[in-house]
Amino acid sequence: MIRNLSVVLALALSGTALSVPILSDPADAKPFRWARGQDAPTLDPHTENSNQVFGLLHQIYEPLIHRDQDGKIVPALALSWGLLPADAKTWEFKLRPGVKFHSGDTFSADDVVFSLKRAMDPLAGVRTTLAGVVDVVKVDDLTVHVKTQAPMPLLVNQLTNIFMMSQKWAEANKVTRPQDFKNKEETFAVRNANGTGPYILVSREPDSKTVMKLNEGYWGKGQFPLQATEVVYSVITSAPTRIAALLSGELDFVQDMPVQDIDRVAQTANLKVNTGPEVRSIFYGLNAGDPELATSDVKGKNPFADKRVRKAIEMAINREAIQKVVMGGQSAPSGTLIPPGVNGYSKELDQYPKWDIAKAKALMAEAGYAGGFGVKLNCPNNRYINDEKICQATVGFLGQIGIKVTLDARPMAQHTPTILKNETDFYMLGWGVASFDAAYTLDSIYHSRDKVYGAYNATRVTEPDWDKKMEALGTETDTAKRDKLLAEILAHVKDEALFIPIHNQLLAWGMKKGIEVKVQPENQLYVKYVKID
Repeated sequence: MIRNLSVVLALALSGTALSVPILSDPADAKPFRWARGQDAPTLDPHTENSNQVFGLLHQIYEPLIHRDQDGKIVPALALSWGLLPADAKTWEFKLRPGVKFHSGDTFSADDVVFSLKRAMDPLAGVRTTLAGVVDVVKVDDLTVHVKTQAPMPLLVNQLTNIFMMSQKWAEANKVTRPQDFKNKEETFAVRNANGTGPYILVSREPDSKTVMKLNEGYWGKGQFPLQATEVVYSVITSAPTRIAALLSGELDFVQDMPVQDIDRVAQTANLKVNTGPEVRSIFYGLNAGDPELATSDVKGKNPFADKRVRKAIEMAINREAIQKVVMGGQSAPSGTLIPPGVNGYSKELDQYPKWDIAKAKALMAEAGYAGGFGVKLNCPNNRYINDEKICQATVGFLGQIGIKVTLDARPMAQHTPTILKNETDFYMLGWGVASFDAAYTLDSIYHSRDKVYGAYNATRVTEPDWDKKMEALGTETDTAKRDKLLAEILAHVKDEALFIPIHNQLLAWGMKKGIEVKVQPENQLYVKYVKID
């Protein structure tokens, strides 16, 4: 049956909030100047499964269902949802009435059908989240049915970053399909946007500045603070420059706080730092599936194909040293891809091997690589907290067991395509868990790559039997059976060591003391929640 009926009634009654007086006095204007170290590589809402994209687009576009500042699921463009009483494979969504796109067009079921089908396109980076959906059907202007191949109990959890687009706008601007991101296609949706969100795109300078203004017709007026009348989103790649701008008063908020500056900012009279854990794991991936590594000096075979080599790498990386020296304490060393707070996490799987160079060397020798080998490590240098420094430390650790690593650190916009196109043998990646369930990670990171799953799996390893088990997670409705299966899969993932977990990030947001906003567990800032004194 349909859930959230009390919420539906409350929100329906508050739908008259559009009558809230519009700010017209310049004295009421409250700009919000926000900086990050890396820009969203595109404005196309379905192209990239990326926190940077979601972080910017949540201001402009909206999903059917939203995770709030505490990570709780709440209504957005859908007021209620639930399985039909007689059909465990059909979800019904009741849409919010009276919502307008920034263009002035009315949001309706047609836009939901269009958007979900667009997000299922083979070009869509978010397509894995809708794996199992077979059709989306309009019932009436405010009702949509989503039909699944089998029961899909986690569908709602998967929808929080699937944004709704205007079908009319997409057709008029020839963007009915997502951008081909890995081949750097340019489309109208890459630099332009038309959502239903609290802020309207005013101007866009990629890798520099994006300006948005308050949507005076936003349905959420009266429900959210909406105190920022203008949002200036700046990209400042240099960490010292970002912090200098915050200290000088040029910025109100810095999302990517360098760990070395946390205490300095916290001790500055007019500034403060809010902290909290993030549901994100930082790890390395290894190409264990190709017969030979393209970037290695070993020819005719693949060192990473030997589990002993992978286990040696796992043992040679000193996570605690990274935590103390590189991260300044702003990390939690980990032995699993699944962070705490996510369904499937266990303390047992989170145990990581003790740093032991002698034992790692013995494993290398046992595998036939006592003399080591060379390989390239692809690493981002502007995405995760101290990402390049972590990779630099890893180069040193692996050098102690004879693996001569050549570091190739580049901006995330250039790093991601190397993973998507299988052009890397050894790579760093971080993965947040938007659904707060481990299947979200497994489907994109561990499942063999095909048209639906494994978009970010560059290991080239295929395990058909385990793929079937991962797919079964999406349809198993018996919680006890599902949890048992999930634990079995995660134990296998850990044992195979195709991925080497390093740590989970701890977040620190720096801001003026007049700014009030909680650290959100997905590292998502929703400006509509920000209070400005």
